[in-house]
Amino acid sequence: MSTTASPDSPASQSLFSNRFFQTVLISNIFLQIGIWVRNFAILMFVTDQTNSDPLAISLISVVEFAPIFVFSFIGGAFADRWKPKRTMIWCDFLSAASVFAVLITLMYGSWEMVYFATFISAILSQFSQPSVMKLFKQHIHPEKMQQGMAMFQSLMAIFMVLGPSLGIFSYHHFGIYISIGVMGVAFLLSAIVLFRLPADKEPEANETAAKTNIRQELADGFRYVWRSPVLRVLGATFAIAGFAVGTIQTLGLFVVTERLGQTKEFLQFLLMVNGVAMLIGGIAVMALAKKIPPQVLLAFGITVSAICIVGMGFSTSIPLTLALQFLNGLTFPCIQIGINTMIMQWTEQEYVGRVNGVLSPMFMGMMVIMMSLAGIFKKFFPLVGIYSVSGIIMLIGAIILIPIFKHKPSPALATVSGGNPETTT
Repeated sequence: MSTTASPDSPASQSLFSNRFFQTVLISNIFLQIGIWVRNFAILMFVTDQTNSDPLAISLISVVEFAPIFVFSFIGGAFADRWKPKRTMIWCDFLSAASVFAVLITLMYGSWEMVYFATFISAILSQFSQPSVMKLFKQHIHPEKMQQGMAMFQSLMAIFMVLGPSLGIFSYHHFGIYISIGVMGVAFLLSAIVLFRLPADKEPEANETAAKTNIRQELADGFRYVWRSPVLRVLGATFAIAGFAVGTIQTLGLFVVTERLGQTKEFLQFLLMVNGVAMLIGGIAVMALAKKIPPQVLLAFGITVSAICIVGMGFSTSIPLTLALQFLNGLTFPCIQIGINTMIMQWTEQEYVGRVNGVLSPMFMGMMVIMMSLAGIFKKFFPLVGIYSVSGIIMLIGAIILIPIFKHKPSPALATVSGGNPETTT
């Protein structure tokens, strides 16, 4: 057996004293700036260029989510083969290069190239994200893992509140050229910051000799998930949650207009309430991270989300809907943090990328499918019925987690790399 790197700092020390955590946190701030300016500046630009053409606007979501579904399998496998630090740096550099290439093209009049920037960035993230998780497992003490995830969730919540305004402000005050330039600089700064990461661990001789072809490694990833009772159940939960979330993802506007009788602009207040709640929830989970097993945290978050979904479908009261949206956002970090912590606690380091690549498409694939069908459902079924069914399905995702409440990750997974997933209770 080969051993993984020791944790970067003792469990008693602050995460902020960990050089790896400092670096990834700063890098993620730059990435979030680039992503949110990208999402909303391009949305505003395409809306203006096409006179609010629904097909052109929906294509933005397609080029953003389709690569996640298609490339996460491949990206996870390659992340396990490649050195993670080098992979992350190259992905950010290539994202920046693609953005600047789009900017040059835009200056010569081909506005449709803005889709390309989103498409390339989404593809590269599928190689970079699993590498981050691998390094988390190497450099973060197991007892600090869930707390670290909570901090990242809080950062995402902050940008959910500030990000849309940042992107819209950039576009309306500086135009699409400056906005795209900001995106490229943000990705470039992220890449530069990542040079602070500890050097990649050189593979041992037996690890190098054991390298197989990429198809074999993809198959190994599926088999690894299937042999682990915890990861197998987590995969089913991913698919169920994706089904439920995708069903209502594009129907929030109808909750605002039909159930609450408000104009479509009121939707921004629901999103703001959700973002503020996520920030508070992330901070709360940080305080409770050591006391609650991640599978219990995940089940709790999914259960509350299911109740809130059904309630928002029935509600015709603005205060009640806002309260439910707040409660839903408050517990969303439980879902995100629980999932990421489970993947890392029940997965050996050399399989982290592939496990992430197997599980993520289960959620994303079901979500994309249901997003494409949601409009059809809306034509034939009442909004209350759609939200009720979605909430019930989400609740099933929580119920199937109950049998794995008793499972605990083996300490060996934090320190030893073997050939089989943890299967003990």
